[in-house]
Amino acid sequence: MILHSYRYSYSSRELSQESLHNSMQNHAFSPSKLPTPHSPFKTRSFLGFSMYNHNLFAKTQHYPFHYDSPSPQTLHIIVNSHSHKQSLKGPRVSLGFKLQCHSRTLALPTKNSSINGRKKRYGGVLPSILRSLDKEDDVEKTLNSFCGNLSPKEQTVILKEQGGWERVVRVFEWFKSQKDYVSNVIHYNIVLRALGRAQKWDELRLCWVEMAKNGVLPTNNTYGMLVDVYGKAGLVKESLLWIKHMRQRGVFPDEVTMNTVVRVLKDAEEFDRADRFYKDWCVGRVELDDLQWDSIVDSVNGTGSTPISFKHFLSTELFKTGGRVISAKVMSASDVENSVRKPRLTSTYNTLIDLYGKAGRLKDAAHVFAEMLKSGVAMDTITFNTMIFTCGSHGNLSEAELLLTKMEERGISPDTKTFNIFLSLYADAGNIDSALKCYRKIREVGLFPDRVTHRAVLHILCERNMVQDVEAVLLEMERSGLHVDEHSLPGVIKMYINEDLLPQAKSFFEKSQSSGEMSSKTRAAIIDALAEKGLWAEAETVFFGKRDLAGQKKDVLEYNVMIKAYGKAQLYDKAFSLFKGMRNCGSWPDECTYNSLIQMFAGGDLAEQAMDLLAEMGGMGFKPHCLTFSAIIACYARLGQLSDAVGVFQEMVRVGVTPNEVVYGSLINGFAESGKVEDALQYFCQMEESGISANQIVLTSLIKAYGKLGSLEGAKALYERMKDLEGGLDIVATNSMINLYADLGMVSEAKLVFEDLRENGWADGVSFATMMYLYKNMGMLDEAIDVAEEMKQSGLLRDCASYNKVMACYATNGQLRECGELLHEMVTRKLLPDNGTFKVLFTVLKKGGFPIEAVTQLESSYQEGKPYARQAIITSVFSVVGMHAFAIKSCETFAKADMVLDSSAYNVAIYAYGVSGEIDKALNIFMKMQDEDLELDLVTYINLVVCYGKAGMVEGVKRIYSQLKFGEIEPNESLFKAIIDAYKNANKHDLAKLVTQEMRFALESQLSSDSVTEDESDDLQQLSNFETIDEYDDIS
Repeated sequence: MILHSYRYSYSSRELSQESLHNSMQNHAFSPSKLPTPHSPFKTRSFLGFSMYNHNLFAKTQHYPFHYDSPSPQTLHIIVNSHSHKQSLKGPRVSLGFKLQCHSRTLALPTKNSSINGRKKRYGGVLPSILRSLDKEDDVEKTLNSFCGNLSPKEQTVILKEQGGWERVVRVFEWFKSQKDYVSNVIHYNIVLRALGRAQKWDELRLCWVEMAKNGVLPTNNTYGMLVDVYGKAGLVKESLLWIKHMRQRGVFPDEVTMNTVVRVLKDAEEFDRADRFYKDWCVGRVELDDLQWDSIVDSVNGTGSTPISFKHFLSTELFKTGGRVISAKVMSASDVENSVRKPRLTSTYNTLIDLYGKAGRLKDAAHVFAEMLKSGVAMDTITFNTMIFTCGSHGNLSEAELLLTKMEERGISPDTKTFNIFLSLYADAGNIDSALKCYRKIREVGLFPDRVTHRAVLHILCERNMVQDVEAVLLEMERSGLHVDEHSLPGVIKMYINEDLLPQAKSFFEKSQSSGEMSSKTRAAIIDALAEKGLWAEAETVFFGKRDLAGQKKDVLEYNVMIKAYGKAQLYDKAFSLFKGMRNCGSWPDECTYNSLIQMFAGGDLAEQAMDLLAEMGGMGFKPHCLTFSAIIACYARLGQLSDAVGVFQEMVRVGVTPNEVVYGSLINGFAESGKVEDALQYFCQMEESGISANQIVLTSLIKAYGKLGSLEGAKALYERMKDLEGGLDIVATNSMINLYADLGMVSEAKLVFEDLRENGWADGVSFATMMYLYKNMGMLDEAIDVAEEMKQSGLLRDCASYNKVMACYATNGQLRECGELLHEMVTRKLLPDNGTFKVLFTVLKKGGFPIEAVTQLESSYQEGKPYARQAIITSVFSVVGMHAFAIKSCETFAKADMVLDSSAYNVAIYAYGVSGEIDKALNIFMKMQDEDLELDLVTYINLVVCYGKAGMVEGVKRIYSQLKFGEIEPNESLFKAIIDAYKNANKHDLAKLVTQEMRFALESQLSSDSVTEDESDDLQQLSNFETIDEYDDIS
């Protein structure tokens, strides 16, 4: 969701601390990627203030504060990065030395920072020093060259303008090395903030110790800054402990610090605690003892009850220092306690609105907004942005639009973030046109799209596969010199993949890779997108492709998704090989790696490999998921190895993984399929005893088990029980009942259940197929055909199985033309016929009068997997049922093939061309057979006779009859019949009668010489032959 970025943006980044603390406290220092230098703080001993005296007010010690801090007017540095003008309505609150910033990150002002849109300039020697420090790595040498005395203000500016925590520390150390330097809290705040931002906790600890040793006492700004940096590092409990430390010193949080605490709790989704802290502060009470610390989740490790880590231990160590109560001036902070106060800062109201919005307390958010108006506190763009997002994200889009109007009425101009919010709100509401209008309007009003804008609009367009619009945005970004954010890369590539535009996806990936560093997470997302479409080779290219940095190793996440890609393609050997090579490349498999591989092997019925990995996983100290055990149990159940399935189940329980309904369902279904009803019922009872309610899948499995035993009463009892489940009866269970009634020949009961399904619109292909099976077996062919026709009209013919059942029904009833039409429909829909299909097709050929020798020849070619055997069978069916145009089209796919074919394929081509009247093509195929020295077989002669008869080529028929008569061709009933039919087609009835008589004598001679005439089956066959001869005599 795009809105998530705003939940982050307007919570921890824009709505609070950035417009709260003084300038020293708000300088952000990016963590450097250079090796950590030897910190100067580490050379100092760990000295601090003892906190053995718990009565902080009973014993006050004073420490001299040698640095006379300049007045706020002297150090007045107000940085305002708002692109709009602040509303002049309401009293202006002078924040003095407080940094006003509303950028996404707390960025340190640089030499190019601006005040009210004007470039900020420093006077005196500061510009020269800052330029020199930018150019030189040797900080000390540069500072020594400007050996004049720097004022505290100039020192502060130099310190805060450094871009990395290492340089901040080095500059600070140089200041301290000067003999006339006086330590002050402002400088320490800058250093502590830089170290906290870089998460250099040990260096921060040592700096805190040094600060206490030098008698520099923390202020409200110090504590607020520490709460901020710890909170943004995800150390929520640690950040709040600073407030506890602050209170033990007798310092009461000011509004800025309170606001920071509320934001930290808000970002941790501790909404009620944030609300309570704010309301307590308003009445002068700040008590943290009632907070349940273990329930607060640190985002670093995601748990509230983990062992104490170095980072958590750090804060407890810090409490040893800086804890003594100072002067009476500080003691007087207690005077502010127990007094009623109201917030006065815009940023505080912004934070509260965001807090209540995220907590879903819209009335409270509206109340804060109204209170802000009533109190005359100046509103800013962030205020309206937060309210707009709060209303819009809770479905009140019209109110959000009204707020935009009110915003402009008050003279507060929307910024890019305002349009970004509306863009996402419209997209979530499905109003894509309005979302795109928001995107275009950004430039129309003189603003510029930012990274969030482009991420949002690309996400919206890519989700809908709007290729042209996406490419227009990409072109606009390129012309503006902007790079595509790496978070958008997987979405764009996925869009191209969905539209089968692989070349564009490849080009975009290569271009993005060359324009900047790509994280492992992004690569993994791209690999996953390719894997989902089965493009394992393309995923492999991304995985093994060049890296941005030499020696950059692949993350375990990349290995996991590449293994998934191989698994979806059923390339199990490749997946296992990749897994084995992980360690050699510096990446170790994690829990996800093992779970994925085991589930993959189990899904491929590779039970032995799955079990080996399960044992290895346990040896690595990982605990398999319930789904992993379930996959192995289901695998053994499918393979019929139920004892092994039970063994895995017992191991699962032993290691403390609780079986779920899927595990029990796999066992119950396995035993049910094997007809072991007692075992299935045993696990069913065990499942219910463990508190897991039976679902439809489990009860269906048991119904199938009773069905296999023919136990109607048991199945009916479970079927009735299913009616009481949430969601009612399951279609699979209902079909199982129909099947059971069908097996028992209970037509009326099966029909009753089927009719109920049909009336409710729930009947599926299995329901219809089962009823067809029942009617056909009971000899009710008309009813079977009616069901078949209805199934066809209902659009339930979706796979080979459904087509096969309907074709079988038509074939049984002799409706061969309908079989051919269904076959053509299958071919058109690119459904590859399976073994069941060809079984039906051979029946169609036999019933259609296709010579039995030709059918046998095709069956043999099909079983042997000869080239074009399948196509030859399909062609034969089309010819037999009279669909000659389709037969010819099918025939041409192999008749024109540039390869030597089997004689069976040529025979089919001769037959197809011959019966369709294309005699020349049929004879050309015959000559091609001779050219390729293929031996002419009986089927060839039969098909040639058919061809000659169709064309009236009597001489051709006579030639083959002569070969048959004089023994060059072995006497055969099918060939005799073909010759007789050919003469009849040529109106040579006298010749047809002569051949009929010849057939009688030839077959009689063949039977009399047969050595196995005593066999009863041969006698029956002889009788059949004589009956056939008599039939031909009658016709003649």
